[in-house]
Amino acid sequence: MEKKNNKISRRDFLKKSLAVTASTAVIGSMVACSENKEEKKSTAKEPEKGKMTYRTNHNTGDKVSLLGYGMMRLPVEGGGTIREHPDAEIDQEEVNRQIDYALEHGVNYIDTAPVYCKGKSEHHTGIAIARHKRSEYYLATKLSNFDPRNRSREASMAMFENSLKELQTNYVDYLLLHSVGGGEDCFKEFNDRYMDNGILDWLVEQKKKGRIRNLGFSFHGDVKLFDMLLKWHDEGKYYWDFVQIEMNYLDWKFAHEIEPENVNADYLYNELEKRNIPAVIMEPLLGGRLANVPDYIAKQMKEREPERSIASWAFRFCGTYPNVLTSLSGMTFMEHLKDNLLSHCPLVPLKSEELDFLQEIAKQIYDLKTIPCNYCNYCMPCPYGLDIPAILSHYNKCINEDNIAKNSQDKNYKKQRRAFLVGYDRTVPKLRQASHCIGCGQCVTHCPQKIDIPKQLTMIDNYVEKLKQNEL
Repeated sequence: MEKKNNKISRRDFLKKSLAVTASTAVIGSMVACSENKEEKKSTAKEPEKGKMTYRTNHNTGDKVSLLGYGMMRLPVEGGGTIREHPDAEIDQEEVNRQIDYALEHGVNYIDTAPVYCKGKSEHHTGIAIARHKRSEYYLATKLSNFDPRNRSREASMAMFENSLKELQTNYVDYLLLHSVGGGEDCFKEFNDRYMDNGILDWLVEQKKKGRIRNLGFSFHGDVKLFDMLLKWHDEGKYYWDFVQIEMNYLDWKFAHEIEPENVNADYLYNELEKRNIPAVIMEPLLGGRLANVPDYIAKQMKEREPERSIASWAFRFCGTYPNVLTSLSGMTFMEHLKDNLLSHCPLVPLKSEELDFLQEIAKQIYDLKTIPCNYCNYCMPCPYGLDIPAILSHYNKCINEDNIAKNSQDKNYKKQRRAFLVGYDRTVPKLRQASHCIGCGQCVTHCPQKIDIPKQLTMIDNYVEKLKQNEL
């Protein structure tokens, strides 16, 4: 930290103060640290160097850190994230500092994409990692040709070439077809993006040339497409070196229950394990929700592991399964990075009774009936200016904190009413609240969780109006 005349500079003071403020705001549910006092104690520990747990990719012999660094939620100047401050500049100095710390402690898998951080992630990731030897890390990025304007062969090729340029490298260790399985017609979407334009065959050619070392896909959506791609693998049509799936102890058995169009993680994992296809895990914390569980659930977890963070349970769950190559976490702040390192340096696998305990916890979380938003920000920007993730996050936070009023006659009604309304106005500016949704549905097609977002926003808006009018 810079000092002048033995005093902290005004810039560093503001950065530190705002970062602390941002980390305790409701959007802090997107990150890996819980907000209770016990969690603060656990994240104060300093992880040891040389203790990282690694998994070997049998395709290449890569020894990959079980914790991967997701570059989706980078810090910005003045504190917070680009999602909270969309016009702010990425804090390159802080990105460099955290990447340096991660590499020093054994993290060697860096994951980014052309669309992350409003298109800025690859650029800033490239600056940070170019300061290190190329042999020190494995670089993963994606072909994110979601926009119909980027789906031609030429545009998709240009996207890949630009990724190499921004990342300051001449090859990618892990290249993914980004988020396949979504859209109203996922097969048409897949064909438009990768088959009809010949771009998948072109990527296979780039792999033969050494510009891509491992080729895979990230999956969200229709299980029929997932099964088709694995059938191609079985038949030798296309060989998948790895596959990225959403896996955590809630989605293990409840993903389909929460949203019928989603697929339980146990099916996805087991299908990959059958074929010896390494699994890369996204959303091990469900956008932070599994690090910010209600107090009565956190108490049960703390009684079993008082020295570990709530987040560590989720990471240990993923790491317990041997076919997991790495688990990705978007670590915006240094305290999140340190806490996640503690879970992996080294990893202590869960015992069978602990796995059973987590499924009991998953059932309790499922029974809360929160909206299954992972705060990935894919639904943004809303053409009408709504802050969709913040609206859903506030609603979920109030469920977790028992601040959803059900009846005006309840003894806690006044407290719950005030907590919801005051928190809503503080979290979401009035012009960005649910009342401004016109139901255009543009957000729905981009949601990996298949949430009917306009329906949920209407529900929240109706609830807010009933609270305001005291009509519950």
